[in-house]
Amino acid sequence: MSGLFQSAAGRLGAFLARRRARAAVARQFAAFCAMPGHAGRGLPAQWAGAGVRSGETEQGFDRHYVLHTAWAARQVARLAPARHVDIASSLYFVAQVSAFVPVDFYDYRPPDLALPGLGCARADLAALPFPDASVPSLSCLHVIEHVGLGRYGDALDPDGDRRAAAELARVLAPGGTLLVAVPVGRARVEFNLHRVYACAQVLALFPGLALEQFALVPDDPKDGGLLPGAPFAQADAQQYGCGCFCFVKPAAPGSPGGEGGS
Repeated sequence: MSGLFQSAAGRLGAFLARRRARAAVARQFAAFCAMPGHAGRGLPAQWAGAGVRSGETEQGFDRHYVLHTAWAARQVARLAPARHVDIASSLYFVAQVSAFVPVDFYDYRPPDLALPGLGCARADLAALPFPDASVPSLSCLHVIEHVGLGRYGDALDPDGDRRAAAELARVLAPGGTLLVAVPVGRARVEFNLHRVYACAQVLALFPGLALEQFALVPDDPKDGGLLPGAPFAQADAQQYGCGCFCFVKPAAPGSPGGEGGS
């Protein structure tokens, strides 16, 4: 009974706090409308209804999506490919990267998005429309952990992430770079949201590729933002961290840059 009472008291306290905050904004609204500088501006003031906010002194953000896309954009800038191909990552990422590198974006549900330097088309990660070893610069960020869990209308498949990873490795050109971001930490499936991997499990998804760089977005902001070169042990200890993996496909023997090449 005490637990139920505490829960009810907590809900009542939160409700009263919202009421007080809303009343404070209402007083601010009335004061703003009464200010001499407001009249004559041609900007009639309207009450925002459910959209009103009060006391926002800090700007919050999704650490996973801000930091992993920042990491990936910097990798593309560093590599400076002639063209970059992205599979179903954040639209914010491809829209920004297309400002300095042409980007071909593919998704099962392609967006109606038109920007200079950005092309959008449909593709299924289970069967990418590229020949073997044909894409030198490739990314797939915060995507493969969802494949096979049905969240986006895809068929249930416990090995969906493995099939997606194999398809990415198939199309990556020798000497090419693949950027991957997935949740890392205590390994599990959170159905039907995503998988969370230990770092060794991510490497096992791409057995033919070499890890060139790793960065971690840890759970706790106090541990830092984006941590390049973080030890795998730290990543595996997270509850829901973000692992950023830069893979390279070894050049074929006899090719420029490969064993026996000139």
